[in-house]
Amino acid sequence: MPINYEGREESMTDSTLAYTRRGHGKTIVFVHGYFGGAGHWTDQVAYFSKNYDVIAPNLAGFGDSAHLAAPDRIEGHAALIWQTLDSLGIDQIYLLGHSMGGMIVQQMTAMQPARVSKLVAYGTGPVGSLPGRFETLDESRRRIVEDGTEATMRRIAATWLVDGEVSKGYAACLAEGIKGTQQAALASLDAWEYWNGVDALSSIMAPSLVVWGDKDRSYPRSQIDALLAGIPNSRLALMPGCSHAAHLEDPDQFNALLDEFFAE
Repeated sequence: MPINYEGREESMTDSTLAYTRRGHGKTIVFVHGYFGGAGHWTDQVAYFSKNYDVIAPNLAGFGDSAHLAAPDRIEGHAALIWQTLDSLGIDQIYLLGHSMGGMIVQQMTAMQPARVSKLVAYGTGPVGSLPGRFETLDESRRRIVEDGTEATMRRIAATWLVDGEVSKGYAACLAEGIKGTQQAALASLDAWEYWNGVDALSSIMAPSLVVWGDKDRSYPRSQIDALLAGIPNSRLALMPGCSHAAHLEDPDQFNALLDEFFAE
């Protein structure tokens, strides 16, 4: 098991997932979304590692885990993250997931509820088919095959930010997104389509924060309302004027919302 020295950042690969780890204290796990990677959480790792043990895994097929084949089910991603945490000897966690990562953390909580002390469902929802998304899953599949993975990633990433390609967060999206493989891009769309977490929401007992930018084009308000209605101990943290990647558009506000929630 790697030793986590205070002030020393780790970027390790074990038999499952590559991850970045920094800090000490209670453990916060940040799970990225589609065409993402641990690098999307750079601001959060820097901020929260002052008081917490922060772990940001790279999902199989993405980021620094691009050498691994991606599961085509959300359950497979959830199992890989639990396997990675088990290898590190970590039991209790604060757990946050963004977008597809939000589906994964809901599934992780359903699989091992006693290990999740607090849950943050960010820019996500309980319905994997993504009703109301800016384009259908079939259209994304077609564009990946016809236009190529990188071109599709660049186009989709622009929809995650209010100002698109000129947003300050767009470069960070590209830096991680270009690492993702076509296999992972297509397998993820299958994983979403075959997953539905609505029935499991009532079993989530951890205090839960639902974070949403009101300009989000990937997850409409109906998905957010479904989370709030289904998770017993949940509340909304709204980020006005922000889109799907609100943590890149306004990291100070995002970090403050999380800091308050984790400190309660």
